[in-house]
Amino acid sequence: MSIPAQSSGEQDAEPDGPEGRLRRFATIWSRAIFPLTATSLTRPEFEQHLLPLARELSLALHAHPFDASPAARIGAALVDAHCTDPDALSSTLGVVDSYLVLYCGGNGPGELSTEDARARCARIQHTLAAGFSQALRERTLAEQEAIARSALTARSDAEQALHTTEARFRAVFKDAAVGIGIADLDGNILEINDTLTKMFGGLEHHVRSHKVNEWVHPEDSPQVWKYYNELVRGERDHYRVEKAYYRNDGTVLWTNLTVSLLRDPEGRPQYQLALMEDTTERRLLNLRLRYEATHDALTGLPNRTLFFERLEKVLAARDGTRFGLCYLDLDGFKAINDSLGHAAGDRLLVEVADRLQSCATAPGEMVARLGGDEFVALTTGTRSAEAVDELAGRILNVLATPIRLDGRELTVRGSIGVVEGPSGERGAAEVLRSADITMYRAKAAGGNRFELADAEADARAITRHGLTTALPAALDRGEFFIEYQPLVHLGDGTVHGAEALVRWCHPQHGVLGPDRFIPLAEHTGLIVPLGRWVLEESVRQANFWQERHSDGGPLRINVNLSPTQLHHPRLVAETVDVLERSGLEPSALCLEVTESALIGADDDLLKPLRQLAEMGVDIALDDFGTGYSNLANLRRLPVSVLKLDRSFTRGMQQHPADPVDLKIVEGIVSLAHSLELAVTVEGVETGAQAEQLRRLGCDTAQGWYYARPGAPDRIHSLLLADAV
Repeated sequence: MSIPAQSSGEQDAEPDGPEGRLRRFATIWSRAIFPLTATSLTRPEFEQHLLPLARELSLALHAHPFDASPAARIGAALVDAHCTDPDALSSTLGVVDSYLVLYCGGNGPGELSTEDARARCARIQHTLAAGFSQALRERTLAEQEAIARSALTARSDAEQALHTTEARFRAVFKDAAVGIGIADLDGNILEINDTLTKMFGGLEHHVRSHKVNEWVHPEDSPQVWKYYNELVRGERDHYRVEKAYYRNDGTVLWTNLTVSLLRDPEGRPQYQLALMEDTTERRLLNLRLRYEATHDALTGLPNRTLFFERLEKVLAARDGTRFGLCYLDLDGFKAINDSLGHAAGDRLLVEVADRLQSCATAPGEMVARLGGDEFVALTTGTRSAEAVDELAGRILNVLATPIRLDGRELTVRGSIGVVEGPSGERGAAEVLRSADITMYRAKAAGGNRFELADAEADARAITRHGLTTALPAALDRGEFFIEYQPLVHLGDGTVHGAEALVRWCHPQHGVLGPDRFIPLAEHTGLIVPLGRWVLEESVRQANFWQERHSDGGPLRINVNLSPTQLHHPRLVAETVDVLERSGLEPSALCLEVTESALIGADDDLLKPLRQLAEMGVDIALDDFGTGYSNLANLRRLPVSVLKLDRSFTRGMQQHPADPVDLKIVEGIVSLAHSLELAVTVEGVETGAQAEQLRRLGCDTAQGWYYARPGAPDRIHSLLLADAV
């Protein structure tokens, strides 16, 4: 065994630096397993040998993407270093569990969360143990094969060198580290060594009192006794299986069993030779690591991994089985974490997990924690539609009882998405996605309820998600374009200006109106760069129109301003920049702001609008009448135009016009004019509407009666018509 040379950089490592912490971890590791290692190295030399292995563990802990496979090589390296004592593995796993995250958790390029670090550490332990076990098994099997060859050689050469062969065989037989037994072809046990006797409890007569074929265990694979019968008939020379035995005290012994057929000099089957390696402790360790890898450390519930395994198994069945799934997310859990702390939040999650377990006790039901405050409950059976509704109801009922925490009573609410259907039709990921979408539908409806999955609602949600993710690239690829709808003077019918309406030419969905993507852009923050692009394009187009229509007065452009843009700190600066670069006068620009965005607006929000208004930019209050604002507040808003919502003029399409609508519009126009505000009406679709609005004193209008939104050159055509 060679000792790696110590670099000068390592010699100069700071005690509290990454290399220093790594060395302390290697020191603790070497102290734990050095007494259990058969090596000629001194302890400091052995520590230097472990240092690169510790570095590999640290790198594996921080690997992105995470990959625990290097830990298997480290387990094998321990066997190569003669750390073959089972306690050496147990001590190594203990050191990794207790100190790897402590000393190496901060050595990586990025900070790991405690939950992620512990989960990675558990996977590393599992993989290290597997690598150690595999290497030890291969080494043991090699020894077993050597023993078997020695036994066969001893039997076959018995006539030529009986006394020498007998002595050698006895030495191997007695001192072997694996259990060895010899039986005749009828299964009668003839000889066993001390190791095999100890494996079965230390009483030799308890082993000899059995025949080989009496040692049946319920977990025997079907192949075990098939191989056995073939061997005693002489049809195979050996077989190797994993087999369990019952000891005399009722406990279970797990072994790796290798059975070979011994033949006489004429080749006839004579004896069977069994070599047994005790794997009970290793199996228990694997079961423990498997449990830790498939169960939530906080609540003890099955985790996402185990739940997916169970769900995939249920969905793969094609026997007419149905399933029902409840996807639960706690309402307002973040507020509890923020106000009471994460420790209190964890205790709350444990209590919720206990209550959920009490709801899913029927056969075929299980509860799991997916992470955070998200849980799932699964039920299976022929009447899963009724069962899953009942299960969702039970969950909401058990959550209704307040939870007492640190002297407080906390009311826990939850939103549940329910998916039910036959197995064999959908995959686990598709079912979980549908349940997740449905859960958010329940949350949007007020929470503390469950909703049933709906294929059309799922499709709409998936489409919304697809549009959301495609938005940034769509702006870069130039998929947006602007249509313009004329604004017409009601007095003389001339074109006063146009409103810019953005459209998205989507590669799959075709042309999408703003109602399909503007809310998504607001949610993602993309509305700011998109709004700037719309402003730049609209102002550039307005300047072009004015150059071609220089004798008809300024042609104004109306551009919509979203609530998010109102809060953007560079709104005024960017608007000024766009106007200056285009050469358009501020008076030719009108920014439209919805009434709902200005309800209760404070002076800080109104300040940028006032600055723009002082520059000469008109501010229009869009959708007026839908936001329930106080009419008296109009005087404090820096607006110069009111845009009446189309709902006020809908009653004017009939003949005679609705007198209530006429009175409302007349009152609003009178109020607006008294405040020196112009009035624009949206949604004008008939000549009768236009005439009524003109008589009521409205200033400008837009709608399909005049023109639908269209390409910018259509505005020029309307201007020419005015000139004629």
